[in-house]
Amino acid sequence: MAQKNQIANQSTVKEFLLMAFSDDRDMQILHFAIFLSTYFLALVGNCLIVVAVILNCHLHTPMYFFLVNLSLIDTCIISTIVPKSMAISLTNNTQISFSGCVTQVFIVVMCVTAEVVTLSVMAYDRYVAICHPLQYRLIMNWDACAQMAAASWISSVMHAVLETGVTFRLSFCASNIIEQFFCDIPQLQKISCTDTKVNEQLILILGIIVDSFMFVFIFVSYGYIFSAVLKIPSVQGRHKAFSTCTPHLAVFSLFIITAVFSYMRPKALSSPTLDLIFAVVYTVLPPVLNPIIYSLRNKDIQEGMWKIPHKIKKLIE
Repeated sequence: MAQKNQIANQSTVKEFLLMAFSDDRDMQILHFAIFLSTYFLALVGNCLIVVAVILNCHLHTPMYFFLVNLSLIDTCIISTIVPKSMAISLTNNTQISFSGCVTQVFIVVMCVTAEVVTLSVMAYDRYVAICHPLQYRLIMNWDACAQMAAASWISSVMHAVLETGVTFRLSFCASNIIEQFFCDIPQLQKISCTDTKVNEQLILILGIIVDSFMFVFIFVSYGYIFSAVLKIPSVQGRHKAFSTCTPHLAVFSLFIITAVFSYMRPKALSSPTLDLIFAVVYTVLPPVLNPIIYSLRNKDIQEGMWKIPHKIKKLIE
């Protein structure tokens, strides 16, 4: 009872302090330059994909429809995190408002969930295209694609609302220093002055149910895909299929492993440096790599990008 009264008497946190990458000015400028370059590449790459697919009718297929969804998700997540981190390096002001922190948590959880679901749907699309090519148009019709995309966003928003709600029901009345370059749920749990067992159990249960299902689903899909690819008589055909699928599987594995580790790791394995590296890998790296893997190596997308100025000129005229 005395402990509760003591907590009630403490001032409630109204803002948080994010972690700067360094206190050295030269390192801060270097961090700003690296993150600016990364953000620019991600923004340009993902925006070009969206514009190319919208303006070119021959790209209006399920595969590119989900690729646009992935690009929008990547643009959203990197725009939520990186600009604030760059501002910290420039101004040396690490403050973020309570409402700003809530917004970051909501958008990050929503986008990470949507990315996992979208990557799973893209794996299913490739499975149907390679293993059941004659039924592809029937299975992956536009109604089915719209329903899968809607289900992805709705489930992601619901998950984000749940995680954000249970996180900010906690009291923050002592330390307001977050040991991360954005508002991250595990770091917020660390500085809470109330019991976080329910929150940790919720993350664990949801992680086991959702992440395990998606992980198994993707690897089973790719198991069937690789089995079908190995039956292709042409060496060139097998190489093309493997070169398309393997990078997707590699990026998904990197994304899901680092995200799961960040949210579900034992406290004994937690350290500021490790937490920072894993956070960068699952939030900043995918928006940069996805355009390269799914698009810049794709001749259809490349042709679509080259046609953008011509298409825009025709629209203006």
